[in-house]
Amino acid sequence: MIRRRPTQIFSLAFLDCICCGFGAVILIFVLSIDSQDKVKQEILANLRRQLAAQAAALAKMNISKEDLARSNARIATLTVDQRLKNDSLHSLLAEFEQKLQYEKKGLQALLVDIDDLKKEIAARQKKPEMVLAEVKPLPVGVPVGSNYIAFVIDTSGSMRDPGTGELWSIVLQKIEEVLDIYPTVEGIQVLDSDGRFVLGGGRNARWIPDSPETRDALRRAVRRYDVYGNSNPVPGIFRALSTLYDSGNPNMKMGIYIFGDEFTDTADAALKRLDQLNPADENGRRRVVINAVGFPTTIRFEFSMGNTGLKFANLMRELTYQHGGAFIALQDL
Repeated sequence: MIRRRPTQIFSLAFLDCICCGFGAVILIFVLSIDSQDKVKQEILANLRRQLAAQAAALAKMNISKEDLARSNARIATLTVDQRLKNDSLHSLLAEFEQKLQYEKKGLQALLVDIDDLKKEIAARQKKPEMVLAEVKPLPVGVPVGSNYIAFVIDTSGSMRDPGTGELWSIVLQKIEEVLDIYPTVEGIQVLDSDGRFVLGGGRNARWIPDSPETRDALRRAVRRYDVYGNSNPVPGIFRALSTLYDSGNPNMKMGIYIFGDEFTDTADAALKRLDQLNPADENGRRRVVINAVGFPTTIRFEFSMGNTGLKFANLMRELTYQHGGAFIALQDL
């Protein structure tokens, strides 16, 4: 009988196999963990590179935004500067246009003066068959004797030709007639109905010495005068009496000539104030003689309402009577 050895399930060889298997599993696990760490490291590195690229792009965008903001600010400044330059240019153009209109008016008036001079030269060059003594007719009732004369002219719309905007030609004609009856005086001055000096000088204007040049300048100034005054000559008379009369000059004999067609104020107040400015002495004589010429514009052309032409005539009739002058009412233009 053969004796067999007893069979052992867990032998040394089996344990070695089991241990080797466990070791292999552990080794595989360790190797797999190391490979996952490398993948994570690579992913993290990629993420860092992407974040760095995005940060650089964002910084570049911020720089571009700042540049754009600076460009917009420069454009806004340039736009404002351009607007200011355009406004200044428009202002200069408007001023130039206004000066050009003034120059055109002056040129037209100069051409008229040149035509008048040509006609006068042509008339003087003709030899008359017989030379008659020149006799200047005086307006009826106008006293002569002043050595200083001032004109107060209503320059409102009713005293102007609607076609040209200038004073009626008969106004210049009557001024010429008054100058003709005073061949030589010591001083001349012209005011509008509001008291502005037509020959210049502003508030400090005084008498202008009489001369042919002064009379020519007076004619041109009145013809070209484009300032519209009110239909009330009283302020101009006040200004002439208070500014031009020199009480310290014993040789002064001042005369005022009023040219107008309307009066829109109260006559009693005006007469009282003028009596204070030009009082009568013990003999009833006054320092300044006041004359007036009335134009029929409010009657012929119906510019006025409320009988302003009649009010002017009544005022001038009483005013000239009180102040030693005469009132002449023209029948036609």
